[in-house]
Amino acid sequence: MTRPDENPDRLYTLTGGRSRPDSDAFDLVTLVVSECDPAPGMQSEHAAILDMCRRPTAVVEIAAELRLPVGIATILLSDLLHAGKITVRHPRYTTGAWNSLPDTTTLEKVLVGLRNL
Repeated sequence: MTRPDENPDRLYTLTGGRSRPDSDAFDLVTLVVSECDPAPGMQSEHAAILDMCRRPTAVVEIAAELRLPVGIATILLSDLLHAGKITVRHPRYTTGAWNSLPDTTTLEKVLVGLRNL
């Protein structure tokens, strides 16, 4: 089932018919930062991305704000990356006590608690 805002013709036009980004630099939590302001005549979605990414913004947030599937958003982001208009930052994971991932026992307890709701 497609969402009302997910017109396949529009998505095809936005991406120039591409179904995959030209870069594998993006995942859902990759942070995107604008390196310039939108230029006159720029595709409206590209301009919106540059406006929204003045501060680091996750790919999933960009897709949600644009009301586009994540795959389409990553194609648009890839265009901007290749043009040098954005930079990407990947989250860093450290091994410190406060920044480590929880153990599986804790995750299982959380899952059981959520199921009991």
